[in-house]
Amino acid sequence: MAASTHTVTNQAPPLLGYDVYGADRALTEAVDRHVDAELLTEVRGELAALGRSAGSAQLQEWGAQANDNPPALRTHDRYGHRIDEVDFHPAWHRLLGKGVSAGLTAAWTRPAGHVRRAAAFVVWTQVEAGNGCPLSMTHAAVPALRTDPELAAEWVPRLTSMVYDRELRPAHLKAGALFGMGLTEKQGGSDVHANTTSARPLAEAGAYELTGHKWFCSAPMSDGFLVLAQAPGGLTCFLVPRVLADGTRNVFLVQRLKEKLGNRSNASAEVEFDRTWARRVGEEGRGVHTVMEMVAATRLDCVLGSAGLMRQAVAQAVHHCDHREAFGGRLVDKPLMRNVLADLALESEAATTLGLRLAAAYDDGGEQERAFLRIAVPAAKYWVTKRCAPLAVEASECLGGNGYVEDSQMPRLVRESPLNSIWEGAGNVQALDVLRALRREPQVLDAYLREVARARGADHRLDAAIKDLLTEFADLDGVEARARRLVERLALVLQGALLVRYAPPEVSDAFCASRLGGDWGAAFGTLPHTLDLASLVDRARPVV
Repeated sequence: MAASTHTVTNQAPPLLGYDVYGADRALTEAVDRHVDAELLTEVRGELAALGRSAGSAQLQEWGAQANDNPPALRTHDRYGHRIDEVDFHPAWHRLLGKGVSAGLTAAWTRPAGHVRRAAAFVVWTQVEAGNGCPLSMTHAAVPALRTDPELAAEWVPRLTSMVYDRELRPAHLKAGALFGMGLTEKQGGSDVHANTTSARPLAEAGAYELTGHKWFCSAPMSDGFLVLAQAPGGLTCFLVPRVLADGTRNVFLVQRLKEKLGNRSNASAEVEFDRTWARRVGEEGRGVHTVMEMVAATRLDCVLGSAGLMRQAVAQAVHHCDHREAFGGRLVDKPLMRNVLADLALESEAATTLGLRLAAAYDDGGEQERAFLRIAVPAAKYWVTKRCAPLAVEASECLGGNGYVEDSQMPRLVRESPLNSIWEGAGNVQALDVLRALRREPQVLDAYLREVARARGADHRLDAAIKDLLTEFADLDGVEARARRLVERLALVLQGALLVRYAPPEVSDAFCASRLGGDWGAAFGTLPHTLDLASLVDRARPVV
């Protein structure tokens, strides 16, 4: 075959060697907005360094290697001893180590900790989303452990450490530790009250032995796990250490690893407990209450992780269309493709803006913000995570056949995109959680309405949407059957209010016209043609 037939033309170069953080205008503006001026230089520098690493060829290669070489379970050693260890590719450990050193488990002990961590989580997800699981679990375990001052004093410094220590040894000998969790069982799923794992008190105060199983145990090579089990006083939260203080392995039987659609670099396991030693966290019978703040923190990470996946999908699509020519010009300049890219960019920016606003509420910590989070987190988790999969598929289509092959990275984003909608409670669970909050805690609706009211009067479509939402709340007959519609509107109105307050006019105008005003089709690329679509695409362009 003649060599001339292999001349490569009209192909986009790889999207490498750029600052993932600095190229994301919605993200950088949100950080500038929510971080106090005296900290801003430090935070910008930290995130820029992480962004340059994330966009480097080396780390992108590590991400691909971790995904292509999933973990492997070793139940026994060569002599027949039970060891229950999971082996990971070296790239996994390199990425996890960099994530820990970047502060992705240290939010609770740093100034502006949640905003800077949220921005870092959005950036880090774009390298390889799988290692976000142990980082998220470790971060989220802190508020649960703080219900027990003695446990918190022992464990929180390890969990918020910026040192990654992968060795299996007693936690008190380690400079840093990671956490996983085991809540669901095969017969109950999200209905954790149906759990059958039993907890029998031991002579030592606060100590129990557990017997039972967990259908999904996240990050099985972690140093400790938060587990729900039935104690004499009812469903209770427990801390299960992987290695006991005397150096012996706790009974933690890994039966198998899940063969998952995506998230393949991360290990999710089925585990059995057989008189496994555990320490009670919180009061007996208060297990769900104890873990709820942990669940809320991981739900926010679902929002942030989806925002990161969306951003990378949009960046890849815009980058490709910037460099690809068809029908006499660049794809990015074609009106119909520009509409698609603008619509994708709009969805991505709305997700990022909402996620960072929720992180800022964590940093504030006031009563009003806590009430706001109680309704806004499940609403955001419901909506943003559901938008991730259709966006990833549409962005992949922007690359044509190139987006359907593994080398493009797009199939990995597509496979990952449904996960956050399922993890920590699927859509119905989130919608019902919003209804539960509205019924039991009247202050949460007031906190939400105060937040969106800050944007009233700036856009007539937003004002009309707020009015319609109030009408929905006035009629709660048969509300469960229409809970998804209600929660969708909650999330969209909140996104619209935030964009009206903070985003450039072309962004808020496009969002209000399409998502709130109804001038939008059923697929991406159906924005009103009269909008400033070119500015939306320019704003989303990753500058290499």
